Amino acid sequence: MSELAKLRAQIVSWFNISGFQIRSEASNFLAQQIAPLGEAARKRWLEDIASHVQGQNLDLPAVEKSHIELAIKEANNTGLEDNETIFSVINAFDVPRFHFHEEKKMFMPDSGKRGFFPGPDTKAEYIRERYLMLWQKTCRHEMFNTSKVSTYKDIKRLTLRKIELLLSTSKMKEVVVLGLLTQLTEGKFYLEDPTGVVPIDLRETVYSSGLFCEGCFVLASGTYSDGTLKIDELGFPVTELASSSRAFFGTVNTWGGRSKSLLKYSRNLAELERNSGEDSIVFLADCWLDNPIVLQKLTQLLDGYNQFPPRAIVLMGPFSKSTENPYALKERFQALGETLGSYESLKKETDVVLVPSSEDPTTANILPRPPLPEYLTGDLKKSYPRLVLATNPCRLQYCTQQIVVCRSDLVTKLCRNTIHFPKSGQLADHFARTLISQGTLAPLNPIACPVHWNYDAALSLYPLPDLIVIGDTSQGFQTTEQECTVLNTGSFSKSKFSFKVYIPSTRTVEDSQIPE
Repeated sequence: MSELAKLRAQIVSWFNISGFQIRSEASNFLAQQIAPLGEAARKRWLEDIASHVQGQNLDLPAVEKSHIELAIKEANNTGLEDNETIFSVINAFDVPRFHFHEEKKMFMPDSGKRGFFPGPDTKAEYIRERYLMLWQKTCRHEMFNTSKVSTYKDIKRLTLRKIELLLSTSKMKEVVVLGLLTQLTEGKFYLEDPTGVVPIDLRETVYSSGLFCEGCFVLASGTYSDGTLKIDELGFPVTELASSSRAFFGTVNTWGGRSKSLLKYSRNLAELERNSGEDSIVFLADCWLDNPIVLQKLTQLLDGYNQFPPRAIVLMGPFSKSTENPYALKERFQALGETLGSYESLKKETDVVLVPSSEDPTTANILPRPPLPEYLTGDLKKSYPRLVLATNPCRLQYCTQQIVVCRSDLVTKLCRNTIHFPKSGQLADHFARTLISQGTLAPLNPIACPVHWNYDAALSLYPLPDLIVIGDTSQGFQTTEQECTVLNTGSFSKSKFSFKVYIPSTRTVEDSQIPE
């Protein structure tokens, strides 16, 4: 009898003693998981897993593979509360939605039903919610808040005005307006807020840092005369630390996931995070499974990490270079499953997260995008049970840290649509400044970056996460703004097989590359 067969018999006997009948698929799976361990470690794991299975209160005394998977996950999280997890993936359609209550000056949970086919009023509503989020944040800043004692002696206090006030007069100097930059008629720009619309003159405007596009909210300073606002300076709304933003949400979980309270404040997870050592998360985009060279390099990457398994490997699409039919892509995923299934260490310790791009089947180019369909990835899931099919964008929770992942050519789109390209500074800093000041992954006209109106909350970057990961085909970079790290992975296939590795314990990003 082989070693694995003996181990399966031992597992069956162990569960029989506990009053359960374990299915053959489940016993095979568990045997594969604990086979590399020593005899003492196997016994300890069997005790833990049997105990967790008993705690699941099964309707029938038959243990399925799914029960074993859940028990292993729970055993890994021993010492944590029920809703505390070391690592989890939160899909976009599960992200909670909030609206700003102007009288209470707080964000309140929105429990209304959502769907993909809302009424026409929803379009104006999600843009209005973006505006209110930026308005309340800007009004609190000491530059505009006259009731707040300034930390700077020579700071000039400004008054933030609504557009309806401008429209009620014929002339006004030193005007500061927060509005949406839009083009209602071709070649003519306007500023819009919930109270009205005003045409603007940008001929002598001085721009601050950032990429200004139609669809962005801007802070405009200038003079109003003869029905036009002549803008002297154009900047973005103020930014603030996540800790300051969270004060206006209370203790409710704004991030998503099973926990009712925000895991950012979990002491247990904070302790685990500090002691996580070299635990890491790997990010790469453009995983062309139909390209033999790319597949070879991806195999090299997996082979290297099999010795030191990371917490997760996040693979972003497109997963095919050519526009082949879905059935051909199904074979590519099956081949990837055969490769992944051969790495026992990865199978026990590493989650593989698939984030689709707009070019992957079978959904239109609109955010948030649903996960890859199971009929394409079913064989991959069988070979690698720790596969996670994520939406685009998705959220990751690692201990207390919050990570946003989005596979979109956002850098390219912002550069292509900006009305003023910066003449100095680093592109990475301008890009990060734009995203963080706008508080969304889609600071563009809906034509350039269409979104599901009812799920715009899934694109929100407010309060700021700890890490924003963008999968853009332009050159990779990383930068930090308001204690939030923004990184672009670049293209794995086009950049000589480079990728990014995030170390949560030190909050650092490492540039990595597969050697020739």
